[in-house]
Amino acid sequence: MERISHWINGDEWSGPAGRTAPVHDPATGRQTADVLLADAGVVDEAVASAVKAADGWHRASLTQRTRVLFSFRQILDARKEELAAVITAEHGKVLSDAVGEVTRGLEVVEFACGIPHLLKGGHSEGVSTGVDVHSVRQPLGVVAVISPFNFPAMVPLWFVPVAIGAGNAVVLKPSEKDPSAANLMAAWWKEAGLPDGVLTVLHGDKEAVDGLLTHPDVKAVSFVGSTPIARYVYETGTAHGKRVQALGGAKNHMLVLPDADLDLAADAAVNAGFGSAGERCMAISALVAVESVADELVAKIAERMAGLSTGDGRRGCDMGPLVTAQHRDKVRGHVDAGVTEGADLVVDGRDVVPEGDAHGYWLGPTLFDRVTPEMSIYREEIFGPVLSVVRVPGYEEGLRLINDNPYGNGTAIFTNDGGAARRFEYEVEVGMVGINVPIPVPMAYYSFGGWKSSLFGDSHAHGAEGVHFFTRGKVVTTRWLDPSHGGINLGFPTHG
Repeated sequence: MERISHWINGDEWSGPAGRTAPVHDPATGRQTADVLLADAGVVDEAVASAVKAADGWHRASLTQRTRVLFSFRQILDARKEELAAVITAEHGKVLSDAVGEVTRGLEVVEFACGIPHLLKGGHSEGVSTGVDVHSVRQPLGVVAVISPFNFPAMVPLWFVPVAIGAGNAVVLKPSEKDPSAANLMAAWWKEAGLPDGVLTVLHGDKEAVDGLLTHPDVKAVSFVGSTPIARYVYETGTAHGKRVQALGGAKNHMLVLPDADLDLAADAAVNAGFGSAGERCMAISALVAVESVADELVAKIAERMAGLSTGDGRRGCDMGPLVTAQHRDKVRGHVDAGVTEGADLVVDGRDVVPEGDAHGYWLGPTLFDRVTPEMSIYREEIFGPVLSVVRVPGYEEGLRLINDNPYGNGTAIFTNDGGAARRFEYEVEVGMVGINVPIPVPMAYYSFGGWKSSLFGDSHAHGAEGVHFFTRGKVVTTRWLDPSHGGINLGFPTHG
């Protein structure tokens, strides 16, 4: 059985095995590897290696840093299909979706290649007689990135290139469910010229997470995951004096008005609801349909769902398995609950016949209609291929439903009314908004993140906010005195 090791000080770690966790191929249910789980001693070793590397990397010129970024960008672009295959083998998403994930991560690498412009300080000459002031932005030191299973390449790429470009050393803790992508990218960073220790991959579970959250040499933590864990990461990290950005869960709504192109809306609902088997924090899980068009819209969605194939992501299917048997069973339990609570089950994915091994973690696309806000399938983040249609009388009621939800990650409105779209853009209390765009993930030079219970901390990922998160400002006030102006003066200093 293959053993997936930590990546410490520029190479695979060769210490004792200790605890391990199984890694499975979700399309077959078969175990493919064991991954090491770090204990407190390994956490200390990993952070110590990063601390040793951080000072030298901070002192490296911006030219040296950006040269590494450009080289890594070239490697990643040339080999993205190789990385996508690793993702599909451990996560289960179809190959085309995995390639898309890597491509979106590549956009952040390209953004980071231009980081010297965002690291420029300011300068004011002559703020007082003979006094100049300038500002600089400097790295924090060692930072940690804790990433989820659903995007084993893209989420690390949201943070790692920006942190490294800013001059920090990074300890990456990927999900133990699909750990291999992190190690492969670490090897590519080394090939690109990144000095040993600047990027560490630390595999583990809660013990490793707690070790990073409480370690005195870790200055900041970036996290993506469920809201309860995001809150825990934020509270624990900040209690130990760390800067924390913790991106949590979501219940993303798509409001469809009567004037919308219903074919376009139906296509978008299927794409955004069932892509990556719904295991996306930006997936549409609640479709808010104005009553006058709800019947037609539901029928169009169901018609499109009938043509979807579920199966092994390497066989050209539309949708792959869920990541683990436990998660599949949890999502299936939500479907059972929706039936019990009285929602109309329009398309039942529980008995899907997959194009793949019978032991894979299968659940087909599922559609509920006439879901109400009191039902658990509306209240809870399902994180699977389950789309719930909630009917409302009109725009005002739909907006209120979205704003009353505790999550505020992403939302969308489908309409051909520019006035309604503009109102929605202004009035909706959500961090990322799409106008006839179902998954409004911003380009890398903007920042990614939600509102309310979808974000803990005040910094979003990548973009200018990401650069500011991984740096701290310093202001220097300078006076070079003319020797003829020296002398003793005990009076209170004033600006002249």
